Amino acid sequence: MSEIIAEVFRGDLVESLHRGDIAVVDGQGRIVAAVGDPEKVTYMRSSAKPIQALPVVETGAADAFGLTEEELAVICASHSAEREHTQVVRGILEKIGLDESFLACGVHAPLDEASARLLILEGKDPSPVHNNCSGKHAGMLAMAVHLGFSLQDYFLPEHPLQQLILTTMSEMTGLAREQIRIGVDGCGVPVFGLPLWRMAWAYARMVSPGLEAGRAEAARRIVTAMTRHPVLVAGHGRFNAELLLKTRGRVWGKSGAEGVFCLGLPGPGLGVAVKVEDGSSRAIPPAVLEILQQLGVLTAEEERELAAFRRPDNTNHRGQVVGRIQPAFQLTRSF
Repeated sequence: MSEIIAEVFRGDLVESLHRGDIAVVDGQGRIVAAVGDPEKVTYMRSSAKPIQALPVVETGAADAFGLTEEELAVICASHSAEREHTQVVRGILEKIGLDESFLACGVHAPLDEASARLLILEGKDPSPVHNNCSGKHAGMLAMAVHLGFSLQDYFLPEHPLQQLILTTMSEMTGLAREQIRIGVDGCGVPVFGLPLWRMAWAYARMVSPGLEAGRAEAARRIVTAMTRHPVLVAGHGRFNAELLLKTRGRVWGKSGAEGVFCLGLPGPGLGVAVKVEDGSSRAIPPAVLEILQQLGVLTAEEERELAAFRRPDNTNHRGQVVGRIQPAFQLTRSF
């Protein structure tokens, strides 16, 4: 059963509770700490993006098109569609000889409010490049072009590109292809349902010794790109970006929709996966930072720099602080 992981206070009264599940796994796939049910099967959502990006490097597509660190970072991103994000995505498309019309991710307004307002002021509608998953789709198109696959249906589960990605996910999580539940993500490509601890193991393997040489190099390049360019992974001021920025490569991680977050910790060689049961993302920053504190990962300086995310203010429409959100769990150690 899921356990309470965060409390939402209004004044001195707990007004709401968020339940969730947490798995902490080492590089050998051993569950070393948990909250709730580490076996819970759920969708990995956008936390899968760094794993989906591995074949971009492994197939040779990244080198064939001269993709930069910045471009690898945005391929793994759930970006805010700030100007720097859309410029990098368009740069990938230009390198592979395609335009935005090939992106099958759908359209939504920029997550960044200033960028959304600017589009309105300019009298422009959002386009596929503004979708937070456009980088991932550009990376998939780069693979499709490089491997000579069809482009119009690259997002379908049966497409050879998606079958290649499914094989990579199977290999990284240790779960047979047929045991991975397949759904459709918000951007139209397959999304992977699997036990929480398997997600954590994939993240542990991305930052731990043990992968064969070619995959280890691909993992290193992806982790390095994300940690060196954190704003491209999310956006200015967003928790994912600030976590990568403030921990300076000692913590690596990626958010996912519906209250999912996965972490790789290069120092201790651990992977972490979090799922908030009700899908609320507001519980993620307090929960993630509490995990890192309990594991002894954060320095005192990092704790100070990220303190606003660990117990974020609960504010009303007047901007008054009326309460707080705070973590409320203790990791159960298995070692």
